[in-house]
Amino acid sequence: MDSKALYNLSYGLYVITSKKESRLNGQVANTVFQISSEPVTIAISLNKNNLTNEYVRESKLFVVSVLSQDAPLSLIGQLGFKSGRDTDKFNGVNYLLSQNGIPYLADNTLAYIGARVISEIDALTHTVFIGEVTEAEILKEGTPMTYAYYQQVKKGSVSKNAPTYIKNQVQETASGKAGKFVCSVCGYIYDPETGDPDNGVPAGTPFEKLPPDWVCPVCGAAKSEFKEEPRG
Repeated sequence: MDSKALYNLSYGLYVITSKKESRLNGQVANTVFQISSEPVTIAISLNKNNLTNEYVRESKLFVVSVLSQDAPLSLIGQLGFKSGRDTDKFNGVNYLLSQNGIPYLADNTLAYIGARVISEIDALTHTVFIGEVTEAEILKEGTPMTYAYYQQVKKGSVSKNAPTYIKNQVQETASGKAGKFVCSVCGYIYDPETGDPDNGVPAGTPFEKLPPDWVCPVCGAAKSEFKEEPRG
């Protein structure tokens, strides 16, 4: 089976949030889609190992924040590559609460959609939650972040718990591309041609010219955690 055939499926990039009693948590996800229109229902897919999965199962509630194309990698890294079990994911994040007390992102978000779980499906490593939409609001106009834009333009990486994660995908993507450095922690690829504009690093900046305190814009790993890819 050629798993690269799956690359042709299209996805967005979202933040899924929920709560358990007074505790809040959220994660980045790329699988959100509408199921029906009367009533309006949507589905999300969450890894069983993720804390957000536990919170959704407990509260039967979740909110989807639709990320805008200009959302910084640091935001995606904080919500997508860290665990709510040992860190407060909302530290420094501007958020508001939905009618059901579930957080949604106030910045870098085009819209939010709140739902109540009406069914769940066991999908082996993941749970597919189907929810009836209870509230929805457009926060601003803009272009939604697509998964392709996140990977190809912003050079974002894929969490191992993502439903689209494919083993050795990072190595296959980056191998043989001259001048690029790969984060050994999360797989982010630093490309000198594009730099790191979100953190003030202009295009054309070689890796060795990056400031000593520069860190991976996704997971926060130090420069020492990067390795150069062999030149093809």
